[in-house]
Amino acid sequence: MPATIDWERWIGRRFRLKDLHIFFTVAELGSMAKAARRIGMSQPAVSTVIADLEHTLGVRLFDRGGRGVELTTYGRTLLRRSNAAFDELKQGVMDIGFLADPSSGELRLGCSQSIAAANLPPILHSFSERFPRVTLSVIDVPPPILDPTALQDRRCEVVLGRVEGSPDASKFPKDVNAEPLYEDRLVAAASRKSPWAHRRKIDLAELKDAKWILTSKNTFNHECVVEAFRSRGLALPTIIMTAQSTPLRNYFLTHGDYIATFASSVLRFNADQFGLKELPVKLTDRKSFVGMITLKNRMLSPVAERFIQHAREFTGSMR
Repeated sequence: MPATIDWERWIGRRFRLKDLHIFFTVAELGSMAKAARRIGMSQPAVSTVIADLEHTLGVRLFDRGGRGVELTTYGRTLLRRSNAAFDELKQGVMDIGFLADPSSGELRLGCSQSIAAANLPPILHSFSERFPRVTLSVIDVPPPILDPTALQDRRCEVVLGRVEGSPDASKFPKDVNAEPLYEDRLVAAASRKSPWAHRRKIDLAELKDAKWILTSKNTFNHECVVEAFRSRGLALPTIIMTAQSTPLRNYFLTHGDYIATFASSVLRFNADQFGLKELPVKLTDRKSFVGMITLKNRMLSPVAERFIQHAREFTGSMR
C-alpha cells in the first residue's frame, strides 16, 4: 500500500459490505465451504472474495489447513475493527427506525447473574411494560463490573452492576461513565417462618450457632460477615453452603431454618416472593452501590438513553 492513501476513495472502491459479510461468516464458521453454504454462494466465489481482501490489504487474513481456516493476527484485527463499524452502521439504521417509531428498538444490557436474578427483573419488567416493542437482550457480564470489556466489544451499551464502597470516580477506568443509582447495605435474612423472624432485636453473638449460607469467599458479603464475627471476638458460625446464586440461597431459606446475607435491595425486590424477612442484627457499616456504566465518547442509542432515564425514575425512591 502506498504511504499516503486517500482513505475515502480507497475504502469505497476496494471494500464492499458484502465482502466483509463473507469475511465475517468465514471467520465465524472456520470454513469457506460452510460459509458458502450459509450465504448461498459457491466455495470458489467465497475463496476469491477472501483472496481479494488479502491482496488489497497485503496480508494473510486466514491460515488454511485441512480442517478449515483460522484467523491470523491480521484477520483478528480486521474482525474486531469491522465489527465495530458494522455495529455503528446497524445502530444508525436502528436509530432511524427509533426516530420513526420511538417505542421500538433493541436494548443490549449487561449485568452479572446475581444482578439479573434479583435487582434487574423489576426494573426491566416495568421498562418492557412501558415500551413493549423494545427487544431486550441481557448479556452476562461477570464481576468485576468495572471491567469495560463488554462495552468496548459492543456486546452491550449499558452495564448494570454493584460496586463496593462509595461511588468515588477515582475507582473507575478513565474511559467509562459511572452513574450511581442507589446505595445498598448488607443485611441478614431468614424465612418468615423462622423463629429468628419474630425477634425485635438480635445480637450477633446469638447467631453464632445458626446455620449460615454465604456468598463465595473473597466476596464483599462473605468478608463482611467474617469481619463482623471476628471484630466481636466470636468464632465463625457454621457455614453450611457458599453460593453466588441468589435463587439458590432463597430456596434454602424458604425450605429450612437458615440465615443468609443479601444486599438490602435484593430483599426489597424479593422478600415477598420468597417469604423472607430482614433480621434486626447489625453486620457492618461497609456499603456498596448499584450503578450504570457506559463508555465515554460513544453515542448511546435512543433506546439505551430511554432505559437509563427509566432506571433513574424507577429507583428514585431508593436513593
